[in-house]
Amino acid sequence: MRPREGTQSPSTTAHRDDAARRDGARCMVFTVSDSRTAATDESGALIERLLVAAGHVVVERRLLTNDEGPMARALDEALARDDVDVVLCTGGTGLGSRDRTVQVVRTRLDRELPGFGELFRMLSYEEQIGAAAWLSRALAGAARGKLVAVMPGSRAAVELAMTRLLIPELQHALRELKR
Repeated sequence: MRPREGTQSPSTTAHRDDAARRDGARCMVFTVSDSRTAATDESGALIERLLVAAGHVVVERRLLTNDEGPMARALDEALARDDVDVVLCTGGTGLGSRDRTVQVVRTRLDRELPGFGELFRMLSYEEQIGAAAWLSRALAGAARGKLVAVMPGSRAAVELAMTRLLIPELQHALRELKR
C-alpha cells in the first residue's frame, strides 16, 4: 500500500522539496555474481538505466565475484572516492555459502538503516514472492558519509528496490546524511 497523498508530515515534505533541488546523486554500481558477465548483467544494467532516467549519474559500474577479499577492496575503494555519493550492490544476499555481499558491506557501515530491508521484504512478500521474501538479506546504511544499499540479484528484486524504495528517497537520504 502506498502512502496516501497529503499524509506525510510537513517536515518530511519540506526535506523532500529541499532534496529535490539538489544535483543528481553520483553512484557506483556493483553486481556481485559468479555467473554473470557484462553481456548478461541485466540487474546492473537496470540499476544504471533507472538511475540515469531519474537524473542521477553512474560514475562506474563493475562486476565482482562472490569473493570477500576483492569485494571488500572494491567497496573500500568506492567509499574512499570523492566522486561517489551512493554505492548500490546487487547480488550475494541469499543463504548460499558464496553469498557474502551482506557480510562485507555490514562490517563497513557506520549506521544501518533496517527499514530498507524490512520494507523491501514486505513489498517483496506482497508483490512478488510470498513467504520466500524472508530469505532475502537486503540491507542499507551509511558508510563514510555515503549511502550504501544491497539488493538481491534478480531483475524483479532490483526493479522493486529501485522504483519503490531507493529512487523515491535517494536525494532525501543524501540530504539527511550530509547534514
